[in-house]
Amino acid sequence: MFNRRGTLATLTGGLLTSLLASAAAAQTKPAKAPMDPTEVLPLWPGDPPGSAGVTAVETLIDRTVAGGLRDRAVTHTRKPTLTVFRPAKPNGAAVVLMPGGGYERVVTDKEGFETARWLADHGYTCFVLLYRLPGDGWGAGPDAPLQDAQRGLRLARSKAKAMGFDPARVAIMGFSAGGHLAASLTVRFEAKVYDRVDAVDDLSARPDLSCLMYPVVSMADGPVHAGSRKQLLGASPSPEQITAYSPDQTVTGREPPVILVHAADDKTVPVANTIMMFTALRAKAIPAEMHVFEEGGHGFGLRSIAGKTVAAWPDLFVAFAKRHGI
Repeated sequence: MFNRRGTLATLTGGLLTSLLASAAAAQTKPAKAPMDPTEVLPLWPGDPPGSAGVTAVETLIDRTVAGGLRDRAVTHTRKPTLTVFRPAKPNGAAVVLMPGGGYERVVTDKEGFETARWLADHGYTCFVLLYRLPGDGWGAGPDAPLQDAQRGLRLARSKAKAMGFDPARVAIMGFSAGGHLAASLTVRFEAKVYDRVDAVDDLSARPDLSCLMYPVVSMADGPVHAGSRKQLLGASPSPEQITAYSPDQTVTGREPPVILVHAADDKTVPVANTIMMFTALRAKAIPAEMHVFEEGGHGFGLRSIAGKTVAAWPDLFVAFAKRHGI
């Protein structure tokens, strides 16, 4: 026979078992993907510069694995945009993000939307840049992505008053090939790569701080990411092109502070790219900070950092940005 205490214990144990089982099931159930932001700004008031003759068809590719995190990419961008992430508690600064994709695609979720949500949670107004790709026949060729980067920075800056941030506190953050684009903007913000369209273009395209995440930098044999170079410059670039499109070779001394992050075991973009860029910046006395982690591979973003030392990178960025007023 069970006494009252024993019966109560039995019932309580059964209830606990049931609750624990339900909790475990809830934890293993895939989390619902967050809604995409609805505030999307066209980069250009009409067709982008050099559109004549471009026939590529913009395509969204969904590579999401069942039960996994969303993984989408855009190929053949025709209508470049800024997707806006507004923080609940703005800190007065903004970040324009440039995802990677080897200049063949723009990986919107992993290095764009996910990072923008994290930064917005920390007070930053964020803009994810969907930029054009150089192999699609644009009039500016390898400068087409830079046209979008300059215009994107200017457009973001033009929204400062309306969105509650300081136009003098706008950072950029680029990943992989998007890191090359961010590095190019960092050193070529004054380059006249398109004609003025409207008042937005009267604003500066100089970022106030730059974050380069496992960036493609050098176009030279050895450290080069061959796929990005081929898309940007073709199969047989000239020595002059290699120099002109290697940001480490074109540092002027007018760059903003730069933080660089890379993993030593990156088998896609050699860590030499980051080291070369850091060395070039320091040679011109540009404030720069470099973090090379033992492990992390390539393209880690935020989703492949758990349990690794590279997990420190978001907080290191925030600390560097705050130290430089961003």
